[in-house]
Amino acid sequence: MTKRFLAAAAFVLLSSTVSATDIGATFETACPFGDCAAGISLSYLGEFVIPTGHMENGVEFGGISGLDFDAATGHYLAISDDRSERGPARFYELDVDVDASGLKGVSVVKQVTLKDKNGAPFAARTVDPESIRLGKDGIYWGSEGDGKALLAPFVRVASPDGSFVREFKLPEGFAPTADKSTGIRDNLAFEDLAVAPSGDVFVGVEAALYQDGPNPSLTSGSLSRIVRYDGATGEPKAEYVYPVSPIPQAATKADGGNDNGMSEMLALDDHRLLAVERSYAQGFGNSIKIMMMDLTDSTDVSAIASLAKNDQLVVPARRSQVLDLRAIGLIPDNIEAMSLGKAKDGTDVLILGSDNNFSTSQKTQFYAFKILRRPQQ
Repeated sequence: MTKRFLAAAAFVLLSSTVSATDIGATFETACPFGDCAAGISLSYLGEFVIPTGHMENGVEFGGISGLDFDAATGHYLAISDDRSERGPARFYELDVDVDASGLKGVSVVKQVTLKDKNGAPFAARTVDPESIRLGKDGIYWGSEGDGKALLAPFVRVASPDGSFVREFKLPEGFAPTADKSTGIRDNLAFEDLAVAPSGDVFVGVEAALYQDGPNPSLTSGSLSRIVRYDGATGEPKAEYVYPVSPIPQAATKADGGNDNGMSEMLALDDHRLLAVERSYAQGFGNSIKIMMMDLTDSTDVSAIASLAKNDQLVVPARRSQVLDLRAIGLIPDNIEAMSLGKAKDGTDVLILGSDNNFSTSQKTQFYAFKILRRPQQ
């Protein structure tokens, strides 16, 4: 999660906004990687915004960093990245009112408190929830950890009431270190979580571990690791490299900062995933690109301690851009959540959500796209 210029909450009403993109506009990537069987086609269904400051059960709503569809209820699970500071670490059950005619609204059905291993709500700043998926035996969710406080990232399984069930094993080299020689960078750790049809679980870091090279810059990218887990055992099976793109936009404000990172993943099948590359440039705003990656023939780098000090051949994940939200006329906020789902009329949809950082200069934003075509096996 990227924290930016936080301010006090001010607004309390729900509102929808009008986009420059017409409902029904279609966007197609016919042959990603030159593979026409991987083609994907989307049709825009609209945007809905919940302004910063909206309250639910006496707790400020926001920080939406992960989203997944529950076919049993027809609702979506959405995790907040509140570090138990505004309220207990939590996830929500959301009703997304969307059909083939457009996205009409998003409302909160239920709020669930996440519990630590002792069955208690997390203490302030002991957790940083960033991702959520439904798995075969519960709700899988990830915490980014805290590089400064030397809190390791984790992936855990929770029951529907938020109680702890089990924890996945953290591979070597990911735990933060005081001297920053290895491990996660602060605020650039476990941001992405995807569950494949096979039950395998993919977990990605936003940008390179310290031992794997630098953060993205305007001229170079960054080597993010993706851990592939056996979902049933929580044991790591492999690690792959996802090459995060260089920062696409310089800051337009004098001395302003900028960044880029992988903020979410979504499994399409057992080897193809969608990834969100989320960039921010001060004075300009966010750039959001949806990429498709294919892990077929990617090198398992789990035995390579440092990608920066490695003389072995490494084949990264193949990737191809599917959608650039700004290029189609949208003005995206801080998109960190992505889910496949079903609309009210049974339409297959792709839903995106933003983390407002609880800032009055940002918003909780949802986009919906109808899926016209998706990759074939």
